[in-house]
Amino acid sequence: MLSIGDKRVTQVRRGYHVRKIKVRKQHFPKSVNLSRIVGFVYKITPRYCDIGLLIPVLGLVIFGVLMIYSASNYNAQIYYGDPFYYTVKQLIGLVLGLIGLGLMYFINYHWLQRFALVIFGVAVALLGAVFIPGIGISKLGATRWIGIGSFSLQPSEIAKFALVIFAARIFAGKCNNHVDSQRVLKMADQRLPIPKWWQTLAVLMAGGIICGLIILEPNMSITMTVGIIMLVVLFLCGVRLKTLGLILLPALAMVGIMLIAAPYRLKRLSAFIDPWANPKGEGFQLIESLYGIANGGFWGVGYGHSVQKNMFLPFSESDFIFAIIAEEFGFIGCLALFAVFGWVIYRIFKIGHRCHDFFGRYLCYGIATVIMVQTSLNFAVATGSIPPTGLPLPFISAGSTSLVVFMSAIGVVLNINKQSKT
Repeated sequence: MLSIGDKRVTQVRRGYHVRKIKVRKQHFPKSVNLSRIVGFVYKITPRYCDIGLLIPVLGLVIFGVLMIYSASNYNAQIYYGDPFYYTVKQLIGLVLGLIGLGLMYFINYHWLQRFALVIFGVAVALLGAVFIPGIGISKLGATRWIGIGSFSLQPSEIAKFALVIFAARIFAGKCNNHVDSQRVLKMADQRLPIPKWWQTLAVLMAGGIICGLIILEPNMSITMTVGIIMLVVLFLCGVRLKTLGLILLPALAMVGIMLIAAPYRLKRLSAFIDPWANPKGEGFQLIESLYGIANGGFWGVGYGHSVQKNMFLPFSESDFIFAIIAEEFGFIGCLALFAVFGWVIYRIFKIGHRCHDFFGRYLCYGIATVIMVQTSLNFAVATGSIPPTGLPLPFISAGSTSLVVFMSAIGVVLNINKQSKT
């Protein structure tokens, strides 16, 4: 009789005697776990990647590269001797953005919850670094960038999303990856809990720190944007309207103080009220933007045929690129652009609503809010609906930092969608 045990000892019965023969231990090669590999590949297929969000975002980014070339090739040739100067920089941002999107798609978003305080601390440190001589870069009377050699970074673009991650972490509580299955199934139907007073206060203090550092650069447009984002996030996370009203009153008072403290801001406000009162001064940029929009008419003048981009409209490749889009593609093109941005924002909110836990839901709401607020303000500035401020159009305006950060944020949303389906 032959039997093989764990100690690999063979017993051979011969008559009435049993002789034990030790068998040499054999080392078999470990087989490749094909099921895990197949499962991993299966999870990165379109079944788990929201194509309805990814394709429109990539479309906006590619459209942005084409528009940056159209809006900047003449000015870039005049100032830098290279018509592709801004386009190449945007393409570098596109490559880095794709890398950031891919990394954030594969990294579990709960790591952001675990390291939310660290991320916020790094963002604040970067905002403070712009004031360090030799690191901060000053342009047009403002110090908004940090740079080492040819590398430059705008910390305020990172700070907006750092605040969103911090707020989601505070309102959602501690990281808990082991969510009860019944609670997961009912999460989509649950009402958001009303935040406690200390949670609201913590987010307000964090937003106040970021706004205070940004206004010192000075950069009132981004300061106002961060303030609006903070108020919208507080509302979406369940803060009562009465509490928001109490917050809004001192915020409006601070806006008045900031306007009075800097006379040039009052000039911008007067230019918004009547830009033709000073057509060669504060009202020049808004007037040229309106000329571009009006010249586009219903169908537009065609791609590459803008007149305002030829050194008439300042910052035509960044803050006022919407005016060039309106001139070249007309009213129809603007409607299509509005529709794509509206779809992207809707998809992010929908993914957040389906999320299994409150942190993912709050995070999606915050990312959608950043895109919604910044896009709306950029459109409003270009059309003269609000006082002129320098604010890039997400995914489209020239600026590598903005493009990389926004595309990485989309990667986070795609990861939340994947985690909700697996």
